[in-house]
Amino acid sequence: MGISSFFRRLSIGDKKFFPMFEQEAANVVKAAINLNKLFITEDPMLKQKYIAEIRDLEGSGDEIARNIFNELDKTFITPIEREDIHALSSSMEEVLDLIYGCSHRIELYKPKSFDPEISQYPSLIVVGCKEMEKAIKELKNLRKHEKIRKACNHINELEKQCDGLYHMMISDLFEKEKDAIELIKKKEIIQNLESTMDCIEDVADVLKTILLKMA
Repeated sequence: MGISSFFRRLSIGDKKFFPMFEQEAANVVKAAINLNKLFITEDPMLKQKYIAEIRDLEGSGDEIARNIFNELDKTFITPIEREDIHALSSSMEEVLDLIYGCSHRIELYKPKSFDPEISQYPSLIVVGCKEMEKAIKELKNLRKHEKIRKACNHINELEKQCDGLYHMMISDLFEKEKDAIELIKKKEIIQNLESTMDCIEDVADVLKTILLKMA
C-alpha cells in the first residue's frame, strides 16, 4: 500500500470513528443529566419522564455501540488501535448501562426520599460525564493531547471526591435509616452510583492508554 493510500484510509477511519465516539459521549451526558434531575425532583410525573428518557437514551447508546463495532469489523486501517476503539466504546456503554440501572432501581424500588448528601452524587456524575465528553471531542487532535490529559485528571479527582462521599453516605445511611427495607433499597442505589463514577474513571484510563501509545 502506498503512502498516499495509507493516509487516505487513515483519514476515512477518522471520519468514521471519531464522530461516533462523540455521539456516544453526548448520549451518556444526556442520560447523566436526566439521572441528576431524577434525584432532585419530587414530582412523580417528572420522575417517570426522566426514567423514560434514560431508557430511550440507553437504547440509542446500544445502537451507537453496535454501529462502532460493525464499522470496526469492516475497517482495515483505524485511527487508533482496534482494541482501544473497542475498549473506549465498551466503557462508555457501561457508564450508560449503569446510569440506566440506577434509574431502573429507583423506578422499581420507589425509595421514599433521598438525603441531600445522596443527591450530591448524581451532580458529580454529570460533571464527570461532561469531562469525558470534552476529552472525547479532542481525540481527533491527538497531537494536542494536553486537553485530554487535563479532562482525565479532573475525572480522577472527581472519583476520589466521590469515593469519600460514598463512604460517608453509607455510614450515614446505617446510622440514620431505621427502616430496614429502605436501608437495603438506598444502599443498592448508592452502590450503583459509586460503580457509575468508577466506570467513568475507566473511560479516562482508556483515554490515557491511547495517549501513551500515541506519544
